Amino acid sequence: MLVVADLYKSYPTPRGPLPILEQANLTLPPGTAAAIMGPSGSGKSTLLYMIGALEPPTSGSVTIGGTNPYTLGEREQATFRGAHIGFVFQDHLLLPQLSALDNVLAPTVVARDGGPFVDRARMLLDRVGLGNRMDHRPGELSGGERQRVAVARALIRQPTLLLCDEPTGNLDRAAAEGVADLLASLGADGRTSMVIVTHSPVLAARFSRRYEVVDRKLVDLAAAPADSL
Repeated sequence: MLVVADLYKSYPTPRGPLPILEQANLTLPPGTAAAIMGPSGSGKSTLLYMIGALEPPTSGSVTIGGTNPYTLGEREQATFRGAHIGFVFQDHLLLPQLSALDNVLAPTVVARDGGPFVDRARMLLDRVGLGNRMDHRPGELSGGERQRVAVARALIRQPTLLLCDEPTGNLDRAAAEGVADLLASLGADGRTSMVIVTHSPVLAARFSRRYEVVDRKLVDLAAAPADSL
């Protein structure tokens, strides 16, 4: 389960602290997903990075599967991220010299546990529709296919939490719809929670839990009156 409690973030400036996010709260049981919308500069990506233990909050807490990663040492925190959090970014960040299969396996090689995951990597590539493209390098794949490889890579270690930052932002309409379909189908195992940051109302509409960052606050769109946004 993901629990975000009273998360606050500010940056120091010569004129005092500059608040970015104020009192963000979010709870996601295993197997559920939430989309977070907001304009550029609203702080939604900062929120995602705080949830993913990449950007420490000024105050508040993040708990993933019962553990607050910010209470861990630097090395332990990195180990926790690798084992429990999968990331999908706007740019797929695939290694160009590796095949699709080896890109999916890359997180397990870093963790020195790659061997047992080969069958899972093949299964994930089948699941994302690339079972016949496993030996192709990123330069031989379309943008949508590269992003599907990135999704498979994020899932290789069976994370507790999947975080997606504008996963369809660089894709054409057809490819974006394909990746949106894929993301909407995830979480059926009842184990992985998913948070998606997006500008796209079409992608956000795929998920029953929708939030928006408004005036530095995380607003639950299901609970907020329409005239308050």
